[in-house]
Amino acid sequence: MKSVADMVAEARARVREVSAEEVMAMDPEGVVVVDIRDVRERAKGRIPGSVHAPRGMLEFWWDPASPYHREVFAQPGKTYVLHCAMGWRSALAADTLRGMGHEVAHLRDGYDEWVAAGGPVEEPEPK
Repeated sequence: MKSVADMVAEARARVREVSAEEVMAMDPEGVVVVDIRDVRERAKGRIPGSVHAPRGMLEFWWDPASPYHREVFAQPGKTYVLHCAMGWRSALAADTLRGMGHEVAHLRDGYDEWVAAGGPVEEPEPK
């Protein structure tokens, strides 16, 4: 039986991993940060300007032949960087998109790494 840790390790060997510092150094006009976390996670804080694409809809939103396709995922010349909380789900998601023929990267250790590296964060409005 294959464990999820095995699956993540295999995915990481096939996809481009980037650090939070690398993403912060990218030209903001040339990168699309894609947050694949659950809406409840995203509501606690997010990377400014990130696009939300829950993992369960990612493939459908990315595929131009899908009735659910979103144009934000078809911008030529853009670097797409997926992230989740710790880099596990985003590694699996990036590998799936790679298998569909898309070039994407993922934030190696996710949102947790982004916050630890001092990346900007949009906090939720107090209620």
